[in-house]
Amino acid sequence: MHRQYELVYIAMPDSTEEQLAELHQQVATVVDRFSGTIERTEMWGRRRLAYEINRQREGVYVLEILNGPGAMTTELDRRLRVLDIVMRHLIIRIDEVLAKETRTQTRRKAATVSRRLRRGLPAEPTEQELSRRKAEADDADGGDGFGEGDR
Repeated sequence: MHRQYELVYIAMPDSTEEQLAELHQQVATVVDRFSGTIERTEMWGRRRLAYEINRQREGVYVLEILNGPGAMTTELDRRLRVLDIVMRHLIIRIDEVLAKETRTQTRRKAATVSRRLRRGLPAEPTEQELSRRKAEADDADGGDGFGEGDR
């Protein structure tokens, strides 16, 4: 059964583009071997670490969204642990989180519709109501479109 996972790893700050591409290729090879897919890869770039790791204060962050079986994550974990270029990595299962968020959004929307119907309002707000709310919000923050913290 394929599940969705989020893999974040921090590479050494002196890593070259070629080394990062090779690391990504190693991850892709493991994912392919387990009949998984890489849905998305985001290079977050060089960032300051929250705490020093191996006498390094910065690292190159990379996010990968993966689909595959649980055995795939075990193999990725094993491989990333022994690579010198990877300072830290974390793999979390996100399909449960996404399903929970969807259920919560559905429940909140149903509660809002129910509350509006009990008040005698239409289930969805009208365009007039939305524009009135926007105007009230603009008046509350000075009408220039910027909140208090944006000045």
